[in-house]
Amino acid sequence: MNIGEAAAASSVSAKMIRHYEEGGFIAKASRSASGYRVYGETDVHVLRFIRRSRDLGFPLAQIKALLGLWKDRRRASADVKRLAAKHAADLDARIAEMQAMRRTLMDLAHHCHGDGRPDCPILDDLAGGAAKAASGTPASRRHRNTIV
Repeated sequence: MNIGEAAAASSVSAKMIRHYEEGGFIAKASRSASGYRVYGETDVHVLRFIRRSRDLGFPLAQIKALLGLWKDRRRASADVKRLAAKHAADLDARIAEMQAMRRTLMDLAHHCHGDGRPDCPILDDLAGGAAKAASGTPASRRHRNTIV
């Protein structure tokens, strides 16, 4: 199949297929007599693996490692589990960071009057990032104490 057909069959764009080919995630495609890339079912299967891995948020380096483990029938499942557990822990850390960001934003929004006045604790907090770093005092705490 050509790259367009492989893209449709795998739900991976033609641009990303070329990227994965250049990065060594899939084998270099053979070429037709007219120079077009030709892909087989095995390539589409690997592309679907990559797509599912990306959907689960695995970074490319870990996807490459997972592909190696997937192709190695003598691998220990513990190696795969270790990669998945590490990724889950990384996701937990990112979720915690995002929840902290959300709490800060909600706090700032709560303290914003949201009317026609120019005073804005949200903008003050964003502008105070340099002062926060210099003083070690969280900008949101400064605003909470002064804007209520």
